[in-house]
Amino acid sequence: MTMRILDKARFMWAGLRSSEYLFMILIAVVIGLGGGFVAVGFRYLIRIVQWVAYGSWEYGLDAVRALPWYLRLFIPAVGLLAIAPLVNRVAKEAKGHGVPEVMEAVGLRGGVIRARIVLVKAFASAVCIGCGGSVGREGPIVQIGSAFGSSIGQYLKVPARRLRTMVGCGAAAGIAATFNAPIAGALFAVEVILGDFGVLQFSPIVISSVVATVVSRYFLGDMPAFLVPTYELVSAFELIPYAVLGVLAACVGVGFSTLLYRVEDGFEALRIPPLLKPLLGGLLIGVIGLVFPHILGVGYETIDMALAGRLAWFVLLLLVFAKLTATTVTLGAGGSGGIFAPSLFLGAMTGGFWGKVVHLVLPGITAGSGAYAMVGMGAVVAAATHAPLTAMIIIFEMTGDYKIIPPLMAACVLASVLAMRLKQASIYTEKLLRRGVDLRQPLEINVLRKFPISHVLIREPVTVPEETPFRKLVDLVVNSPRSEFFVVRNGRDYVGTISIHQMRRFLMDGDWLDPLIIARDMADRGYPTLGPEDNLDLAMKLFSKENMEELPVVSEGKLVGSVRKSDVLDVYNREVLKRDLSGGFQGALAWVQRAKTVDLGEGYVLAEMEAPPHFAGKTLRELNLRANYGVEVILIREPRRVGKEGTKVPNPDHRIEPGQVMLVAGRPEDVQALSR
Repeated sequence: MTMRILDKARFMWAGLRSSEYLFMILIAVVIGLGGGFVAVGFRYLIRIVQWVAYGSWEYGLDAVRALPWYLRLFIPAVGLLAIAPLVNRVAKEAKGHGVPEVMEAVGLRGGVIRARIVLVKAFASAVCIGCGGSVGREGPIVQIGSAFGSSIGQYLKVPARRLRTMVGCGAAAGIAATFNAPIAGALFAVEVILGDFGVLQFSPIVISSVVATVVSRYFLGDMPAFLVPTYELVSAFELIPYAVLGVLAACVGVGFSTLLYRVEDGFEALRIPPLLKPLLGGLLIGVIGLVFPHILGVGYETIDMALAGRLAWFVLLLLVFAKLTATTVTLGAGGSGGIFAPSLFLGAMTGGFWGKVVHLVLPGITAGSGAYAMVGMGAVVAAATHAPLTAMIIIFEMTGDYKIIPPLMAACVLASVLAMRLKQASIYTEKLLRRGVDLRQPLEINVLRKFPISHVLIREPVTVPEETPFRKLVDLVVNSPRSEFFVVRNGRDYVGTISIHQMRRFLMDGDWLDPLIIARDMADRGYPTLGPEDNLDLAMKLFSKENMEELPVVSEGKLVGSVRKSDVLDVYNREVLKRDLSGGFQGALAWVQRAKTVDLGEGYVLAEMEAPPHFAGKTLRELNLRANYGVEVILIREPRRVGKEGTKVPNPDHRIEPGQVMLVAGRPEDVQALSR
């Protein structure tokens, strides 16, 4: 009886998984519930840290001002020091604002995020924010929710396509539960995280977002994120100052992104012990907090004050610079937290300041400063993230008043467009670009652009001296498998290229052409060439444009080598395979770790082995395992004790470190030879 029930359950589960849409809907509900509970738990965890640090469950300016000055100075430093060992040794991806790491996981690893991020990011960000770090809780909850969704997908061993959607479900659930904004949560996931509005992607994400909002409202109440008075567009003329606000917001958003990474570089360049960096950063935050306690933590209370018009114009202006400094220092010194709330803070202060000025000059035809603070919040978010749709919807959901939509749309779109003109990368994608990852480009460009010509350069190509007679040239073409021949003078001076397609036109007239023509006469001097500084992306574009199989590489008139189309395609196929494996076979990785070998079919196996000791210190290019052993390194996994980035796709310049584990593919006998 029991076996019959189990068999029926397995059959129902198999049928459910075969119905992709229904399966994803049910999983979306589960992720929404989990994401909602995680978001609520994260909020309470921050409150616990605030109570320990500042003696108040409800963190606010009054609680901070009531403390002695020396505690206000040192508490942020203690918080940064406390999380430094955790993010550096257990999960480095928990450092910073988190959203770029999720975008990278979706774009390059098929949505695979380590499960430990859920706990590490929650604790690190809660301590950082609760101790006064000038960051937000939205970025961490996006990463936490995404890691939760990814963990479920990896446990169920779903393919990469579904796994990416589950990551989006977790991100949407986190944003929706944090802001009480289900539509904005869903749009953030598809606009920023996935960049895909397809129905199969969007429907589960919306469901997760709604379910997480229900959970959040049950525990935290149906309250908006901010206390927003009712405002409206006083006159059509007012769209002009709102447009000017969009320009100001673009400058603030771009400045925020630029300053953030410059400060990070500054802290990286400091030649001091690692633990002194969070101490120094925390003390700087404490010093700013002594004068402007508004910048400590997420700053929602100060945003409410700006929306209510209760701050003077000079205070609003000074808080823009104070918050910029405090947030960039917090993240640069190794803090963990988001940039979404700081962007809202900067927008509220910028808009509030501009609203004070406009209302002072034109009091009869403009709204109060609070309306401009509200619009400024959306505009700076749009400028910093390059996500105007999410920025508009999230402000609309927080206000619930459609009358503010026209100026909000004008400011957000203008701010986003101008910010893109000033700086192509958003505050999220800038971090990835600095790692050499460009998610905006097609996959093949991402794959090939990172490889220089030297990666597949043939140093000794087949050359033809320029004085070679026609008959000898014909014999060479007939007996050679090549389709291009490079004509040279004095051994290396490049003259031109002769292609087999060109030779076909002369073969019928070979008898009378033989005494008249030599190789120099037939050399095509306009044939495309490559330089040593070029990459494989350019090579593939030239191969695609012309009917050619091999290109010469010329430097200062000298032939230094050649590149074959087949070699470039081989690099492309291997890299795409690696990326697919890193995302689509993550469920199989657990199997490999237990069984050590998995049969891939067609005479190939996937195996995991620890790198031999004599591999340490050498790059994959130097080891050349494909040529020496007939195997291909697919992934590299750091040993658990190291606490680095976990599983990653290596490039040829990856240097093997002691204890690293290699995931290799090849024929069984070749893999066994390597293991010995």
